[in-house]
Amino acid sequence: MTTNLPDYVASAQPVPLANRVPWYKSTAQTYAGIMLWFVFWQSVPASGAPGPAGILAQGLGTALLGVIAAALICHFASYLAPGLMGMKTGLPLAVVGTSTYGVQGGFLMPGFFMGVLQFGWLAVNSYFSAELLAGLAKQPSGSPAHLAIGTVWAIVAAFVGLKGIHYVARVATYLPIIPLVILLILTVKTFSGVGNFQPDQLTGASEVVAPSALSLVLFAIANIVGFFATAGAAGADIASSNRDGRDVQLGGFVGVAGATIFTGCLALLIVAGTYGGGLMSGKEMTIDPTKLMDTIMGPQVTKIFWLLLAIAAFPPACFSSLIAANSFKNTLPKVNPFVSCGIGTAASIALVLSGQAGNAAQMFGIIGASFGPICGAMTADYLLAGRQWPGPRAGFNPAGWISWAVGFVVGAIDMIADKVPAMATWKLNVPCPPLAAIVVGFVLYIVLAKAGLLSRSLEMPRSSSSGRV
Repeated sequence: MTTNLPDYVASAQPVPLANRVPWYKSTAQTYAGIMLWFVFWQSVPASGAPGPAGILAQGLGTALLGVIAAALICHFASYLAPGLMGMKTGLPLAVVGTSTYGVQGGFLMPGFFMGVLQFGWLAVNSYFSAELLAGLAKQPSGSPAHLAIGTVWAIVAAFVGLKGIHYVARVATYLPIIPLVILLILTVKTFSGVGNFQPDQLTGASEVVAPSALSLVLFAIANIVGFFATAGAAGADIASSNRDGRDVQLGGFVGVAGATIFTGCLALLIVAGTYGGGLMSGKEMTIDPTKLMDTIMGPQVTKIFWLLLAIAAFPPACFSSLIAANSFKNTLPKVNPFVSCGIGTAASIALVLSGQAGNAAQMFGIIGASFGPICGAMTADYLLAGRQWPGPRAGFNPAGWISWAVGFVVGAIDMIADKVPAMATWKLNVPCPPLAAIVVGFVLYIVLAKAGLLSRSLEMPRSSSSGRV
């Protein structure tokens, strides 16, 4: 019976099989574009690890291992199950998620929640893109010029995302080539110094004990998995246009794991090669590849690179606004998108002006804690159903909501405790919070499902299930 289904589920139409495309025309290039975003790869060497050497404190090998491990976790634990459910049904994430969170709960999560978090991404994009543009005029991070550019960037990107995204999409396919070429040029220019790199070139005479190799690997995983969390759940949307499971797997191996390894490892090689080659002698230390460009390429070429990276980052900012607008249209149909997205954009600007958007590792951690349990629970839901989409469930599915709540607390409690003095004693020192959130979401969903805490299944209309392959 379909009368128990809300309209957004009952009227959902799968992507027709005739319209499905190969992995290299959809999934791979979409995800590769995400992982080529300069805000991602410039964050990899630091990854929120303590000390001036970031995850390079125990050498290049440990850092590379962390990136590779994180890339595989992104593919298998975040992307694969949502992607396969999207491919097998041809339906979007908002509908696919109703099996995990219920047809009423699905309005809020992942539907509405995905839209809200897009404004976090808009803030991060605006902050770092504006930082590059302000740097062209030698204005430092946090300067009035930087914050003004970030504010205008967020407003313009939100407006274009609402009204003119089809124009941006025409060039967005080609813009990821810019960071790809820049990464390759920087790697070629610095590669001769990689063999001479030693961690003490970053730490100097510091007597601070470096974190263990395992801790540094976990920092890399936390940073990368946190960054990827929302994109992993969005695999349901992205892979819904794939033809079969092979497309989903190959699209993920190339676009998710492959692109992450490529960009993350090149960023590490660039830092190692710069210091190993002695290029930073007598200069202020940094492990941010975009800030090393001045030393590697010279000031004039660096300005060109920064401008090009900022231009390449604009379409993703617009797409974040578009995704948010679509989420709000589905969940708040009576609210004008200019109002809902306007409020979201104001929140993005507040994050920019406060400087919070500039703490990439913290932002990635919050996003990972929020969407990590969603990816874990959806994976459990898929496996429990015999590697199929289980179909929508009534109301608010308890197994999904409880597993998310506990997973979020595990993933976010330490960050919250650091910000709220009254909660300092609540700190749990959770290792690798985004990964822990995925694991808790996965395990707890299975336990609760086995305990009978699943709401009843609802039947989908035939027209909405005919896309299964």
